Amino acid sequence: MEYVNKLEEFLKKDNIVAQGFGKLEEKSGVNRKFFALGLIGFLALYLMFGYGAQFLANFIGFLYPAYASVKAIESPAKDDDTKWLTYWVVYAAFGLLETFTDILLFWIPLYAFLKCALLIYLMAPIAANGSVTIYYRLIRPLVLKHQARIDSALGEAQSAASQLAKEATAEAVRHGGDYALSGSKDD
Repeated sequence: MEYVNKLEEFLKKDNIVAQGFGKLEEKSGVNRKFFALGLIGFLALYLMFGYGAQFLANFIGFLYPAYASVKAIESPAKDDDTKWLTYWVVYAAFGLLETFTDILLFWIPLYAFLKCALLIYLMAPIAANGSVTIYYRLIRPLVLKHQARIDSALGEAQSAASQLAKEATAEAVRHGGDYALSGSKDD
């Protein structure tokens, strides 16, 4: 019941979602809460049985966090930046893990629904939401443990990429000079 009360509070605030449900309420005479609950129910069923449910789960896990991240970037506060950076780190780790386990996860009944529920938990507007919990319990300790090796490997990769870029530039200049000297005008 607490979540329904929070939903009602959200639907009374001045935002685009509340305005849309407000128009539906005006035209039909049905409380906007019931439209919102119906939409949530429909989305849950669609995530369980609908075609393209995996896309919908990814869309839900991306759309609001991307919008909230843009707002966080534009705000002077630092806390919201940290919150959404933490979400994106966990989201990326989950996406990477999912890439390698997709062949197994595909067989889990209601996977898209469960994935969507996890993504909503990761972005939940509470202090200890899923992204904070997963980051501090799993990702942070793992990265801190291996940070020196990761930094070393990244440094080596950066040096190799820089050297490759220099060699490619020199080769392009050499071949470009050869082309200019040949007098070809086949542009």
